[in-house]
Amino acid sequence: MQTHLADFIRDTPEGQAADRILRSCVHCGFCLATCPTYQLLGNELDSPRGRIYLIKQMLEGAPVTTKTQLHLDRCLTCRACETTCPSGVEYGKLVDIGRGIVEQKVGRSLPDRVQRKALRALLPKPALFASLFKLGQGFRPMLPAALKAKMPVPGTAGAWPAPRHARKMLVLQGCVQPTLAPQINAASARVLDRLGISLIVAPQAGCCGALAYHLNAQEEGLAAMRRNIDAWLPYLEQGVEAIVMTASGCGVTVREYGHYLQHDPAYAEAAARISAKTRDLSEIMSTEQAALVQLLTSDVSALPKKKVAVHSPCTLQHGQKINGVMEAILSAAGFEVADAPERHLCCGSAGTYSILQPELSQRLLQNKVKALETNRPECIVTANIGCLMQLQSGTQKPVSHWIELIDAALKPA
Repeated sequence: MQTHLADFIRDTPEGQAADRILRSCVHCGFCLATCPTYQLLGNELDSPRGRIYLIKQMLEGAPVTTKTQLHLDRCLTCRACETTCPSGVEYGKLVDIGRGIVEQKVGRSLPDRVQRKALRALLPKPALFASLFKLGQGFRPMLPAALKAKMPVPGTAGAWPAPRHARKMLVLQGCVQPTLAPQINAASARVLDRLGISLIVAPQAGCCGALAYHLNAQEEGLAAMRRNIDAWLPYLEQGVEAIVMTASGCGVTVREYGHYLQHDPAYAEAAARISAKTRDLSEIMSTEQAALVQLLTSDVSALPKKKVAVHSPCTLQHGQKINGVMEAILSAAGFEVADAPERHLCCGSAGTYSILQPELSQRLLQNKVKALETNRPECIVTANIGCLMQLQSGTQKPVSHWIELIDAALKPA
């Protein structure tokens, strides 16, 4: 694709990156077949190729309107198009650049600004979110069924093993996960403890920065990233092996800290180091294959195992390019993994998308639940807290993080 970027962007780092990405696109249209919003709306401007054209026109100096903003807002940033693209177009990076410029040039209405500010003020702050969630739980019995489904009953964490192994790894607690599903990280700690690894938390670490960054408060998001780097580096200096992500949405962001902060002279090197040390929980389990196989063959409970449908989050399969690992671990533990069609399509959660684009999100949810329930599983598992909450709101079947099934399947230590 030929480009002629306007003066305002041409010689900036963002302009150079956008120019390189735009030039890699060959207009083939393969992305249309896997784009969730194009599948729903049938409008090319709601496809990756259409959005690329909108961004190109904007960067070349064409007028920017709320129409451009609408089509970019509708994008889930699921990155299924990146998996499909034969030319390796880095669409996710391009749409981040495009959205940031649209925000500057078009702005938003007062209600939109208030809503987005509220999300950035509430969700990344675990203590505040926990307080308000607890207050909301008091009203749960009085809510209609549709709202009850969006107000889940939190799980019970259970014991977290004390650090006792020479091998240690960090885990990011996350924003809403400690309140909505504290059992996920606790189960991860128990399973890794059985593998000879102690899972620890850096108290100073907080939101990964994705929420603010993708709501176009990009400097706010970068500040959160820098805070986490400062919190984690001392642990790496002390020999911590890896930073484990139990939420793939956080994982894909932290793995790209090196990209986000590449032009920050004070943090570029440290950000790249953090990204290199970040692993999804499934990768850790796969790396520890020998110990895991021994554990699964000798210590797995003889209780009957469930038939499980696996939802692979977009941030795992498209963002981090991790496929089939959850399924392999569950199969090794004796679970029957049920096939589900259209596994590449998004469930509609996508961070704050389910709040900001509720109609499209619900349509995607209905399609995803129908696909997951095709072969009549007893339960559904996933690897991201946002997907977990979204799916649970659309099905009567229990939905959990996959590590919870492994934890429950093992005999007590």
